[in-house]
Amino acid sequence: MIDPQAVAERVQEIRSDITSITSSNVAIVAVTKTFGHDAIRAAFSAHCDAVGENYTQELLGKAAEAPIELPVHFIGAIQSNKVRQLAPIVAVWQGVDRISVVHELVKRAPGAQILLQVNSTGEASKSGVPPTEVESLLASAVDAGLNVRGLMTIGPTSGNAIEARKAFSSLRSLADSLALPECSMGMSDDYRLAVECGSTMIRIGSRLFGARPSAQ
Repeated sequence: MIDPQAVAERVQEIRSDITSITSSNVAIVAVTKTFGHDAIRAAFSAHCDAVGENYTQELLGKAAEAPIELPVHFIGAIQSNKVRQLAPIVAVWQGVDRISVVHELVKRAPGAQILLQVNSTGEASKSGVPPTEVESLLASAVDAGLNVRGLMTIGPTSGNAIEARKAFSSLRSLADSLALPECSMGMSDDYRLAVECGSTMIRIGSRLFGARPSAQ
């Protein structure tokens, strides 16, 4: 069971960390994947800015079970054939990394708010468009009428602070060069470093809710 009071205290600790680093607003996306509605309710009560979900069927099940009281950010890999089902639920699509997804979003969710996922570490295991191809994908998405709010990335698998700082700083610089305000970067283990590098949105799961149950 999720303890709402404990979640609220952890959110406050994270917000205190943020204010000790920057005066800018940094949104907290509570990553509720594999947790039940009690995690979503706790995130709402703790005044998180949104919830993040990764899995299509799990999210559809949660939405059918009860209203989701916060904006939903889809932060997993986006399958083009699932966009139609998810469009009524998702407020922001954080994992847009190829033109086929852009085309499907235009068809199923015109004007959708999106973040372009960038592979800022160069790791083959990570999704995301290479930094050199971001400008082209951005132009295609904007021309198609999507609302591109910014960029998203995942830090290095190694957790190395030097590599993470390089990845996060490069994403912030890229976003600035493209006049994009949002940078979604930083998770439970590296959000402080991400905020130092200019993150405007952090995705926090285990730091709020503890060990994650197995995916459904």
